Amino acid sequence: MTLSLHYYHTIQPAVYQKREMKSQLSCGEVDEYDPSGLVYCWWRSAAKFDECVKLKLDLPNVSTLTPRLRVLREMERLALIAPDGLNELRHKFLSYRSGDFWIPIGGIQKGGMDIPPVITILLMGFSGSGKSSLVNLMYSVLSRSGLVLFAQTSSGNSSHTITMYMEEHNVMRSLQSGFCVYDSRGFNYNRVHEGLEELSSWMSEGVHHNQRCLRSDDCALMKNDAEIDDLKSSPKYVLRRVDFAMVVSNIAEIYKALKAGDSKPLDATKRLFSAPGLRKCNENPILILTHGDMLSTEERLDARLKICEYLGVSEISGVYDIVCLTEYGFPAEECDPVTAYSIAEAIYRALLISDRGHSPKKTFRDWAVLILSCMLCFIASFLSLLADLCSRLGQRGQKLKM
Repeated sequence: MTLSLHYYHTIQPAVYQKREMKSQLSCGEVDEYDPSGLVYCWWRSAAKFDECVKLKLDLPNVSTLTPRLRVLREMERLALIAPDGLNELRHKFLSYRSGDFWIPIGGIQKGGMDIPPVITILLMGFSGSGKSSLVNLMYSVLSRSGLVLFAQTSSGNSSHTITMYMEEHNVMRSLQSGFCVYDSRGFNYNRVHEGLEELSSWMSEGVHHNQRCLRSDDCALMKNDAEIDDLKSSPKYVLRRVDFAMVVSNIAEIYKALKAGDSKPLDATKRLFSAPGLRKCNENPILILTHGDMLSTEERLDARLKICEYLGVSEISGVYDIVCLTEYGFPAEECDPVTAYSIAEAIYRALLISDRGHSPKKTFRDWAVLILSCMLCFIASFLSLLADLCSRLGQRGQKLKM
């Protein structure tokens, strides 16, 4: 603890000064012996990074680049934008109201669109993927909460550290925030089908704060807390429709399983990522890769490429490699501006897609057509049932005559 405090008070100011100096340098001019730069620019120690530096001298055809070089160029883009881009996104989030990023299309005015009061972003993934830690990172980066933890993270084998309820988080800590983030309970690799059914109900019926996330094996666990559960799952909480989803995956766990010949985590991730109802405006959900710091640089790049290829998505668009806390235990903003900006850009992208996906409000004519359709369906079902009964009675009558 003393060492961490010493690092914070003595080394960190120097890190800030060097970071400002490096933001003015190109990716090829960073001192390779500067340890503070390699703390968060981990990809610059990759074997192919020299080729990425050479590409800066001209404008190559991106389609001819290898996937690895595209990833390196994407990480350099984040490093270039991060110092100034984070404050710009913070400002946009503070003034953001639901529907601000809506673009007039289809000849319908904004007042004719069904825009919810708050945009809801749902975090989902398998147990131990880092969803709750990601929420804490959002608080730290966007509302400058420091090391105050708002979401309880899993630790050890205690079942009480598992996120048992849906948790709504106002990560901007603003009374007028136009979006919120929902932390959900992690799914199980061995019961993917059960998780997909639960996910389908969230996407179709909506979610609310402290909503129970009970599974088939939770009866004994929750039996003694029934009264507390009823209090937490109050129907007074606002039911919110899910506007966008982020899939959080433990890249280290998936890669180590693949090396051991186990493809179950990757297969389960693909089933979750490809679940019906997650696509908005023909856009895939955002993929957040966590725990990359547990891998070497080459393993980290290789794992990202393999996961994206298996999921059938671009390795540079809508995919973010995010480490929730640094190796010293401090928030990313203080010594990892790339991670801090990445999580902010992921949220910004989610809001852009959400505001593009709003549907027109139902008019009186729409409701009338809907009611008429339901009536016709009821009449058709009744007539079908009546015809079936008459057919059976006719067959019985013929048997009696014979």
